[in-house]
Amino acid sequence: MRAARLIKMVLLLQSRPAMTAAELAAELEVSERTVTRDAQALSEAGVPVYAERGRAGGYRLVGGYRTRLTGLARDEAEALFLSGLPSALREMGLEDAASAARLKVSAALLPSLRDASASAARRFHLDAPSWYHEPATPDLLPVVADAVWDDRLLRARYRRGGRDGTEVERELAPYGLVLKAGVWYLCARVADDFRVYRIDRFTAVTAGEERFERDAAFDLPGFWAERAADFARSLLRTEVTVRVSESGARQLARAGDRAAAEAALAEAAPAGPDGLRTVTLPVESLEVAYSQLLALGPELEVLAPPALRSRFAEAAERLRELYR
Repeated sequence: MRAARLIKMVLLLQSRPAMTAAELAAELEVSERTVTRDAQALSEAGVPVYAERGRAGGYRLVGGYRTRLTGLARDEAEALFLSGLPSALREMGLEDAASAARLKVSAALLPSLRDASASAARRFHLDAPSWYHEPATPDLLPVVADAVWDDRLLRARYRRGGRDGTEVERELAPYGLVLKAGVWYLCARVADDFRVYRIDRFTAVTAGEERFERDAAFDLPGFWAERAADFARSLLRTEVTVRVSESGARQLARAGDRAAAEAALAEAAPAGPDGLRTVTLPVESLEVAYSQLLALGPELEVLAPPALRSRFAEAAERLRELYR
């Protein structure tokens, strides 16, 4: 533990002109007294760490000293490619590996380029979860992530969706992780089939020592895009017929499934003399359609089915009474 901290201290000093004891203590998550002792230990080991006294003082490396301890370990190299996803790294347990990788890369750069990581961080940040939703990190995510990185088979107990919530046991070959709108998913092979599992529905996971042979042709982004599109289409189980204004047509894609709305508008006939278009729209259910389409107000009229039209008429009457 201390050896890793000493190496990190050298890399920090190598990547910056100088650092105060307080700055080093914050980076290393130790006390300033520990920083003093570590600096002394490095000096005794032949690393030219120089301490400057006074208010503007701090620690620096003397004489352009360069450590050769900049080679990336495998987990550090892999984590480096995810360094733009700080929350995902933290949830997968890779935050320390990514931090070490960034330090090693920074230490190996020319002095004029050492602020590149800070410059990028000031200009780009990815916040994956959706608005108004604070996702909880699944407790079993680090175990699953380790198995994904190491190509190790998982024995998992999984709670199915639906009302019964039955649990099944599966042996999974974990191929990849996907973070979608704050929810973690596992893409895994079961026998000869690839499936998608929500990680927060795993109730138990055990990673054995046995490894699986990864299919080199498996394309995680392509697989996810295909399954996500299939899932979105599977939700659209019924249809409604509506008449929309030009403004309503523009809002329709934001009220529900964007792809379904755009396809329905593309297939619809042009607007008539009244400026209205009749559109047959796939929806998840009449209940969902009511909550989504009601937001369009007077820009949309429901034509069918009759039950939904009656419900909209009732809502319109209630609004008329409220605003009379």
